[in-house]
Amino acid sequence: MLKAELRKIYKLKRQELDSEAIEEFSLQIANQLLTLSIWDFSFYHLFLSIEEHKEVNTDYILNILSGKDKNIVISKSDFSTGNMDHFLLTDGTVIKKNNYNIPEPVDGIEISNQKIDVVFVPLLAFDLQGHRVGYGKGFYDRFLAECKPETIKIGLSFFEAETNIEDIFENDMALNYCVTPKQVYSF
Repeated sequence: MLKAELRKIYKLKRQELDSEAIEEFSLQIANQLLTLSIWDFSFYHLFLSIEEHKEVNTDYILNILSGKDKNIVISKSDFSTGNMDHFLLTDGTVIKKNNYNIPEPVDGIEISNQKIDVVFVPLLAFDLQGHRVGYGKGFYDRFLAECKPETIKIGLSFFEAETNIEDIFENDMALNYCVTPKQVYSF
């Protein structure tokens, strides 16, 4: 299937989820993450959920990372350039929703892409080869391309894999893993 079709289908599938299902699935995803050998690194990039888009609630992952005393990195999107700036999440970090309802840090200690060891990637759909469908703006593809080659990329999805996404582009960054409530896919 093509990305545009998948985008429509999975936005609708998400809209059908109630808040109870989102919380339960998000907790299951966080528990699945605990089975991965990814916890010996220092810098973990985490997206803050857009509630209005019914994204995976990353608060559970945030709690795991905090409990393991990891450096948590969050982003601020620049829609004029299509790039993201990354900041260390601290007790003093002020979070504010932007015009697209994305929770972002107002400012803070900037972190280089090259320092990031693990990235939790938002997505709408993914396939058995580790390709993903996002919202179509390319923010994460640009960001992941600037990370070091060994950075681990982990997609988070409420739904299981599609067989194949037909229109993959050269600049699309594949995942190393995708975690759903039921299982971990490894690519």
